[in-house]
Amino acid sequence: MAWVTGHQLRLYNSLGRLTEDFAPSADVVGLYSCGPTVYSYQHLGNMRPYVFADTLRRALRWKGIPVRHVVNITDVGHAVADSDTGEDKLELAAAKERRSVEEIAEFYAQDWLDALAALNVQPADVYPRASAYVDQMIEFAKVLEDKGYTYELPSGLYFDTSKSPGYGTLALLDLAGQRETGRVEHVEGRRHNSDFALWRAEEPGVRRIMRWNSPWGWGAPGWHLECSVMSMTLLGAHFDIHTGGIDHRELHHVNEIAQSEAYLEDDRPWVRYWLHNEFILLDAQKIAKSAGHTLRLADLVESGYHPMAYRLFLLGGHYRSQVDFTLTAMDAAQARLRRLVARVAPLRPFPRVETLAAARSLLGVPVDATGAAIDGEAAVPDTVDIKTALAYLDAIDAAISTDLATPKLLATLQDALKDPGFTPDGLRVVVAAADALLGLRLDNLELAEVEQRRTAEDLAPDEVQEIERLVAERTQARAEKNWPRADEIRAELDALGVQVTDTPSGPTWQLR
Repeated sequence: MAWVTGHQLRLYNSLGRLTEDFAPSADVVGLYSCGPTVYSYQHLGNMRPYVFADTLRRALRWKGIPVRHVVNITDVGHAVADSDTGEDKLELAAAKERRSVEEIAEFYAQDWLDALAALNVQPADVYPRASAYVDQMIEFAKVLEDKGYTYELPSGLYFDTSKSPGYGTLALLDLAGQRETGRVEHVEGRRHNSDFALWRAEEPGVRRIMRWNSPWGWGAPGWHLECSVMSMTLLGAHFDIHTGGIDHRELHHVNEIAQSEAYLEDDRPWVRYWLHNEFILLDAQKIAKSAGHTLRLADLVESGYHPMAYRLFLLGGHYRSQVDFTLTAMDAAQARLRRLVARVAPLRPFPRVETLAAARSLLGVPVDATGAAIDGEAAVPDTVDIKTALAYLDAIDAAISTDLATPKLLATLQDALKDPGFTPDGLRVVVAAADALLGLRLDNLELAEVEQRRTAEDLAPDEVQEIERLVAERTQARAEKNWPRADEIRAELDALGVQVTDTPSGPTWQLR
């Protein structure tokens, strides 16, 4: 039975678009996540990949699988959009802010790391910086050149995608059509629109701040090269999992695969599992710097939202589903977090639980390293409390094992907190186990931290106008004895975090 042996971890592999059993290829799983380009602040959409990768790491740990996690920091500004020859983003930011490129990179990298810490994202084992690996990138490109995968143009060294038999498989590209129309950026002499720069040479008469000498002249590495080089240097030629945003699946990761498998030439997939998170939407469009979106975690905190409320908002949607960001949704997440903290605070302190094995062991079940009961059902203590707790642990394990189904995990936690069927000792283990996977800091988050709310003075005029309209409409519905409509409006106000109080002189409202 699953509650005795544990569920098989299954993950959706973008390479093939199938949910597959996850089977590590080594004693320690190599996990690489594409990190930020640190030329500006990271907006809310930028943070989803790291909460997702953190959830994956927690799931692997829960299964007793050791992980080495690498997240790169791109401090070599690659070209804008999909061009391999445009202006350098870090140099543009340095000029605009009148700081050095190094100062720009350090400032925004630290801001991103601070945001990760606020979201309770566990630190990666290594945060390599691209600027420290340029020599290795040059050597990597030289190998590709020696093997005949490249050609040189005045603008740099290019990878010839026609020599990559499986090019575009990850993105399910119509290769012929993509080569004709896939790029809008014109590069003089490029053989196919899908060919990409391994090295970007300086334009005549232009001297970049960030420049290195190479066999192809002074310049800088192409965007895709850095991830192949840093991941293979730090995790080995082949590793198990590569993660990133869904936008990386269509171009960046396609090119990583092409150059890496050409470099290795060993007839093996470079990486076995590719996992991608979907976008956060704002006004029906993905949150993106190119669209002028700059809303940051710090902005939410300044408005009274706790970082764990944003984490909870993200976990409330499956990582492969697009989710709509609204302040109404954030109000609901903050309220949900507040209810969780209020419910679990009296149960503290929680035992230390990070793995299924540890959770079952705390309930008195002899287990092996995977969490499987050593003597099967006979090893389970014959008490209602223990069996109830084990059933919830099984549901938690099933949820996280089903492609990281955090919405189901959250629902299971809510059910456990309302279930009178077991004692506080059993519930403590269940809550600790759930939060080992969710990372919501339920072991130490204080209620006062999540009760900080905005006041009416903090609202934008249009927000106040909308609330006043709803309050007036509710008052009119009550005057007409249209109680169903009045209740509907009150529910709308409640979702907005607005508390309405009826007084003899009329209704008043405030933010909860």
